[in-house]
Amino acid sequence: MDQQPDNRSEIRDFLATRRAKITPEQAGLPTSGRRRVPGLRREEVAVLAGVSTEWYTRLEKGHISGVSEDVLDAVARALQLDEEERTYLFDLAMAAQRSSRTPRRRKAVDIPPRVQWLLDSIALSAAFVTNGRMDMVASNALARALFAPLFDSETTDERGRPNFARYWFLDRGAPDFVGDWDRAANTTAAMLRVEAGRYPYDKALRELIGELSTVSAEFRTRWAAHNVRIHHGGVKRFHHPVAGPLELTYQPMDLPISAHEAHSLTLYTAEPGTPDEDRLKLLASWAATPAGHQNRPSAHAEPKESGTDTRGPSR
Repeated sequence: MDQQPDNRSEIRDFLATRRAKITPEQAGLPTSGRRRVPGLRREEVAVLAGVSTEWYTRLEKGHISGVSEDVLDAVARALQLDEEERTYLFDLAMAAQRSSRTPRRRKAVDIPPRVQWLLDSIALSAAFVTNGRMDMVASNALARALFAPLFDSETTDERGRPNFARYWFLDRGAPDFVGDWDRAANTTAAMLRVEAGRYPYDKALRELIGELSTVSAEFRTRWAAHNVRIHHGGVKRFHHPVAGPLELTYQPMDLPISAHEAHSLTLYTAEPGTPDEDRLKLLASWAATPAGHQNRPSAHAEPKESGTDTRGPSR
């Protein structure tokens, strides 16, 4: 049996990086003289949280198992954690409590036919399902057309499924496709950090993070920042090889398919009455034709407009 991973280093690094971001002035503490470390000292966090310095020092070393929710709340307030950071801290605590017993392994599940029927019924939005590791495990025709560069990328798995994290960090064409590669990369690393906090025993997830950390310096930098993000939706811009520039809104939703694996349904659509809607409709029409299915737009095709960023992710 594989040795269970220990999340004490994640707890230590997360608390230390959050502590380094809070200045004494922000915390309402008096300052005097030069400080050797950025942000708050451990003893200052302990005072703000109402615990002893020795206790907080032990907590920051990763000994979080058995800590009460009230104490975790106090530490979260002292470190001025936002809601997503607070959720991540509680996820780390729950994972630490499970470390003393064999955790339930997550198992990959097949997408039920009813879910694919649902995706296929959505005509004017790119709709797809991802798992927590950011594999696209099901999609409709418009999603396959919109994300053609991902499907054509060498970063797909043996089943031809794209993985957003692998594509953003390992494919040199990614910055040409997405309008704000830095933002997409930051969000991706932060979402994987949340997933790793929830499911530290997911072997496939650990292997993905290990691969990205080994190959991509850009990922290593973002992973070391210990930022977290829970997807809420927003706006994303693309330079599509067929449709040209696209500004689309997206909204992910939890999709309870199985108790063994988390899934999310995401829709990308355009604002009604805009040129983006016209371009998306043209892409949908193209995707619906037999020729469109047989001749997916190449990830290496020239975009319709010039001026796209041609840099690639650092390795």
